[in-house]
Amino acid sequence: MSNLPSEPEFEQAYKELASTLENSSLFQKHPEYRKALKVASIPERVIQFRVVWEDDKGELQVNRGYRVQFNSALGPYKGGLRFHPSVNLSILKFLGFEQIFKNALTGLNMGGGKGGADFDPKGKSDNEIRKFCVGFMTELSRHIGADTDVPAGDIGVSGREIGYLFGQYKKIRNQWEGVLTGKGLSWGGSLIRPEATGYGLVYYVQHMIQHASKGRESFEGKRVVVSGSGNVAQYAALKVIELGGTVLSLSDSQGSLVIANGTDGFTPEEIHAIAELKVARRQLSSIFSSDSAEAKLFSAEKFKYIENVRPWLHVGNVDVALPCATQNEISGEEAKGLIAAGVKFVAEGSNMGSTQEAIDIFEADRTSKSNAESIWYAPGKAANLGGVAVSGLEMAQNSARLSWTREEVDAKLKDIMKASFENGLETAREFVPSSGENELPSLVAGSNIAGFMKVAAAMKDQGDWW
Repeated sequence: MSNLPSEPEFEQAYKELASTLENSSLFQKHPEYRKALKVASIPERVIQFRVVWEDDKGELQVNRGYRVQFNSALGPYKGGLRFHPSVNLSILKFLGFEQIFKNALTGLNMGGGKGGADFDPKGKSDNEIRKFCVGFMTELSRHIGADTDVPAGDIGVSGREIGYLFGQYKKIRNQWEGVLTGKGLSWGGSLIRPEATGYGLVYYVQHMIQHASKGRESFEGKRVVVSGSGNVAQYAALKVIELGGTVLSLSDSQGSLVIANGTDGFTPEEIHAIAELKVARRQLSSIFSSDSAEAKLFSAEKFKYIENVRPWLHVGNVDVALPCATQNEISGEEAKGLIAAGVKFVAEGSNMGSTQEAIDIFEADRTSKSNAESIWYAPGKAANLGGVAVSGLEMAQNSARLSWTREEVDAKLKDIMKASFENGLETAREFVPSSGENELPSLVAGSNIAGFMKVAAAMKDQGDWW
């Protein structure tokens, strides 16, 4: 990669996968798979374009738009669109690369891709967002389709943006098709889709807890620290509460809202209030302003807001940590702090939520202690695939012109998360050396290897490497 500009996020994702494969017995048993890694690390196609739009003052605005179509061996490219000022090619390549193997672990026929723009929806009117979406889709529409590339939402792209994007696609192409997922329920969307990533994350951790405790424990009584306050964090928190756990925190880019007294937890009512806050694009800190409608609900006796910190080291003793905000949100120092706080399970609701240093610390703890005492870490590509899995189910419903019930979709989601957990578990046992019976298998290694092998085998069958 020496002839390319620095792409730190993508390079981190690539090195994390490559080191996992190198440290397993995969290349010893199948040395030919080195060729597959070399090919799979380069996107099949990268599309970059300008988006010109007019703001409410009549002034011209220009943004950069992207779509990274990374791998289509298993199906149409599938992955979200992110509208955020931080968006660049490195971040989208990292997300698209992760998406390849995440989608493989769902068991559904989906390739991997990612896209977005350096457009910031915050502070924009609905009319400005609509105009931007029209400009963005006018260019993107020539590169996507129900059997080619099916984008979804991501940070900054909610149901509103999906609606604007879908409407423009339909006008340009003169056809109604399942080209986007996350659509409204009355025009092709799937039940459980907004909840799917958060719910799926908790279903996955439920299997971790049950396996590690040999069925003796569940979420009941567990103290859970959650970062983020978007869809993933909200629905993960609600599911934790439903299963008997105690949620200790939520956060945003400016700080963390944590339980002040150390004993209570968030209630569903409080989480719903935060969801409304986020729909209005307000920060968590605004809860405590004098004119805030939420001030009575979030009392100073129960909550405190800490500026410019993540929640990991500010909630006391914890059992489960769920990073649900963005990449690299658990550092090495915070990983050590979580271990000192008693955490036993860490699972990523965000993509690449832990730095490589943090992952190394978690994995070292796993291998140095018995399963009753060690940390068990699950990577995002396995633990947070519930969202894209239900997107795949939405694609299936669109193709058949059917709508499944909430119970049907939730049951399928549970089955997919169980299969992801078991696939990573069994693959780790096959390819990753273990120090003994009491060591928990490496879910990060098992998931990486399982996803990679499925994609590599399909690529070989299709002549992409030989």
